[in-house]
Amino acid sequence: MSSTLFRTKRVEQSILDTEEPEHALKKSLSALDLTVFGVGVIIGTGIFVLTGTVAKNNAGPAVALAFVVAGVVCALAALCYAEFASTVPVAGSAYTFSYASLGELPAWIIGWDLVLEFALGTAVVAVGWSGYIASLLDNAGWHLPEALSGRDGADGFGFDILAAALVLVLTGILVLGTKLSARVTSIVVAIKVTVVLVVIIAGAFFIKGDNYDPFIPKSQPVDAGGDLQAPLIQLMFGWAPSNFGVMGIFTAASVVFFAFIGFDVVATAAEETKNPQRDMPRGILGSLIICTTLYVAVSIVVTGMQHYTELSVTAPLADAFKAIGHPWYAGFISFGAAVGLTTVCMILLLGQTRVFFAMSRDGLLPRFFSQVHPRFKTPHRPTILLGVIIAIVAGFTPLSELAELVNIGTLFAFVVVAIGVIILRRTRPDLHRSFRTPWVPVLPILSVLASLWLMLNLPTETWLRFAIWMVLGFVVYFLYGRSHSRLAKGKETPVGQVVKPKPPNGSAE
Repeated sequence: MSSTLFRTKRVEQSILDTEEPEHALKKSLSALDLTVFGVGVIIGTGIFVLTGTVAKNNAGPAVALAFVVAGVVCALAALCYAEFASTVPVAGSAYTFSYASLGELPAWIIGWDLVLEFALGTAVVAVGWSGYIASLLDNAGWHLPEALSGRDGADGFGFDILAAALVLVLTGILVLGTKLSARVTSIVVAIKVTVVLVVIIAGAFFIKGDNYDPFIPKSQPVDAGGDLQAPLIQLMFGWAPSNFGVMGIFTAASVVFFAFIGFDVVATAAEETKNPQRDMPRGILGSLIICTTLYVAVSIVVTGMQHYTELSVTAPLADAFKAIGHPWYAGFISFGAAVGLTTVCMILLLGQTRVFFAMSRDGLLPRFFSQVHPRFKTPHRPTILLGVIIAIVAGFTPLSELAELVNIGTLFAFVVVAIGVIILRRTRPDLHRSFRTPWVPVLPILSVLASLWLMLNLPTETWLRFAIWMVLGFVVYFLYGRSHSRLAKGKETPVGQVVKPKPPNGSAE
């Protein structure tokens, strides 16, 4: 059984699959498009919301260092992603990489994980976008009925019509083409980056040095008393992360990590990139560098404008300008946040559909979903299916407690990709690698350890929910995926077996 569970798919076969007319995606993206995608999905609720939360509760002004720590963890993973994406330019990101290096069962596990990560991420951000839009409508004198605003009405019914509508509209755009999605994203990202730059430039004039004292507040150990919400590291090692102090920076890093989620989505678009060997590393690393720089600058400015103990935990950037008597900036920031969240939803949804599409093309999910649209060359079937499901989830389900599942899912993918780089270097040293992760195996090992450290800082309840989803994934794999896999049916050739060329006339030897 182990030989079937860990059968790997040849990189060459993965690339050949992308050339099948009915299952081939259109190549239309450039390095600039990929960078815009990365910036578009990374800059979202994290920078507009989490800055105040972690500054007030975990790190004080040293939240800037927490963003650096989280950025370094992502950078380690990004270098591993860049090597894989340039070597295996196929849709599916960590799922495809795992199939080529670790085997079918690990690939299924990571694919199942990514489906959950991107689905919850899309739904959570859609609900956040709905809140911003509802607030702007209220300011304009237009009020949604309680039952359609996501809050339970008098009859107990509540549906977030704005969140559901956003997901459905973005689903339609993705069906029409990836290039169209890139153009829409470019416009929205320009608005979003402008808002962030306004915060940095305008806010710099209102910085007071006294607000940075102390830069790293005195440590205050957390004792959750065995509560399931306690980080797993407390239960395993008998000590809790600190609020404030040096350890508070690491605790804060595990929280603000949510602000970086999304750069790995860029890798899912490898198959739709004109020159993936050159452009994928540029898009992945470029977007991460840009966003980390902006995050650090914003956190330094906002904690300098207002003392960390007074920062808002719901809208820290906007409220900081209100506190110094500049409400116009606050409204501008709220508008930019609302507009910017649309690209986060779109690119997360794009990433999920590409993973689903790749799993379907390999037979682990029904092959019905791996046929592309005859005109738009997009995976329209999984896009429509997942778009409708996520719209319903976003409309009906309160997802605040499930948001941390997005964090653990991403970190788990980072671990798998880093291990995959080491294994593929040993099993397939002959592969051409346009981009090579430096210092292998040291750097991938550091990536694994850093990701595991942040995972241990997540609540135990998050680990339990993640385990339940993984168990469900095992059930689906053994009931369907294992027997329907194209490798199981002999339609792929596992690594280690020789592929004999067919005679010219196509007859059997």
